[in-house]
Amino acid sequence: QVQLVESGGGSVQAGGSLRLSCAASGTALSTYIMGWFRQAPGKEREFVGIITWSSTYYADSVQGRFTISRDNAKSTTYLQMNSLKVEDAAIYYCAATTRPISTRSMAYPERFEFWGQGTQVTVSP
Repeated sequence: QVQLVESGGGSVQAGGSLRLSCAASGTALSTYIMGWFRQAPGKEREFVGIITWSSTYYADSVQGRFTISRDNAKSTTYLQMNSLKVEDAAIYYCAATTRPISTRSMAYPERFEFWGQGTQVTVSP
């Protein structure tokens, strides 16, 4: 079983950048597909993107602005967020799964078995 801890959240002005980290412990990160989701107040948890062993996939809303990477040696996954918008403000969660993921199912939080506690991102105009 893997434990996930996010960090790197904070407050930034629109147009700025943040890099979130998700540190994993308890098992080898390399065996997991890693995902990032976010949840704004009053809204459902929303897919941001995933990274498999060889590919990344992103929600249309963040494509071209956000980049997911992983360092298996450090058991850490990253979410680089550039050109942040006010609507990007949310609690960001990382998630992990060993279950098969398709481009259709990757956006569903229930496909992911393990979750971090989340880190707050605030974007001001």
